[in-house]
Amino acid sequence: MIFFEDIHFLKNKSGFILRSQADGNDHIYLFDMNGKLKKQLTKGEWNVGNIILVDEENSRVYFDGNKDNMVDNQLYVVGFDGGKITALTKISGTHKTSVSPNGKYFYDSHSDINTPGKLDIYDNNGELIRNLGNSKAKEFDEYKLGKAELFYIQTDDGINLPAMWVLPPNFNPNKKYPVLFAVYGAPGFVGVRNSFSGYLDRYFLSQSDIIYFEVDHRGSGYFGGKGKDFAHRNLGKWEINDYSEAVKWLRTKPFVDSTKIGITGGSYGGYVTCMALTAGADYFTHGVAEYSVTDWRLYDNVYTERYMDTPEENPEGYKNGSALTYANKYKGLLRISHGTLDDNVHMQNTIQLVDKLTNMNKHFELMLYPNERHGVRFPKWVHAQTEYVRFWYKNFLGKDFVNE
Repeated sequence: MIFFEDIHFLKNKSGFILRSQADGNDHIYLFDMNGKLKKQLTKGEWNVGNIILVDEENSRVYFDGNKDNMVDNQLYVVGFDGGKITALTKISGTHKTSVSPNGKYFYDSHSDINTPGKLDIYDNNGELIRNLGNSKAKEFDEYKLGKAELFYIQTDDGINLPAMWVLPPNFNPNKKYPVLFAVYGAPGFVGVRNSFSGYLDRYFLSQSDIIYFEVDHRGSGYFGGKGKDFAHRNLGKWEINDYSEAVKWLRTKPFVDSTKIGITGGSYGGYVTCMALTAGADYFTHGVAEYSVTDWRLYDNVYTERYMDTPEENPEGYKNGSALTYANKYKGLLRISHGTLDDNVHMQNTIQLVDKLTNMNKHFELMLYPNERHGVRFPKWVHAQTEYVRFWYKNFLGKDFVNE
């Protein structure tokens, strides 16, 4: 199935421009009003993110994408003739832009993995006019943060997976450190970016001598429609395959404690966590799974059948994509939490996994949040976060977390 997005009808009624995964990656196409292709404006093993502006007067399209670096997002412009693509942003990182209607100026909010965001205004040649703001406050330099680094991990079949970690501020290569995977992992999702994160838990954990780690599997947005093809009828298979490959790569590092490889996530990330502690039990030792899908028969058909078809059409896919199928392999320590009123991922997902594990006399932890829905809100959120940190302190560092 090919989805058409970012459709822009030309005012002179000569055609329309759209973004599509027709060739396997997200690219821009120009059609006439009869739907006949006039020109593919962009192509290659990279992806257009969004069409920012269609400048009909000058016959050009402004768009963002990762043409020059997989984990960057830059602003580009291309003519209706599909000729040269020009990069208008030059600084490595993630750029979120807004182009003026006549294409003469653009705003640029940008950051990289170790630098908080700035807001600048440029002309249409990419020349800086002035800085409008900087989110890096003076207090930023008062803290010793772990260093975030971007890199790639090659799978056994030759796919380069984008990855990042935050090493402890006083990193010592002669020490052994536990590693915590943070995942969401749904098809088309991108987690690893060359941008500064507003979620500071990664720095808190690294200050606690835990290596914070992320990696995007082959079904992530970086690999376009080709990546989603891996997920078709196979949810769970390639996620666990590629995350396990990342663990194998980590085990080659002398400073990684392979007896303490954790994983955590919520919703689809909770599903991946449950799969990692069951199907991937030879690689992952600890996990915190929040409001998790555990079997795709229990989730809504609008999402599930997009990737899995129906249970009748794909019985093996549903079986192999269920954490319940691999409960007998479970041997680490999994903490499960769920809101009792979750109307997105219904609590029966957690109940059925609990039923499996208890019938097998497996040890795990369970926390239910009464009257909470998909995610825990304040004030119970404070308890959820405190217990989350306490779990990692106890099992990774051998000490209690003191919430001051």
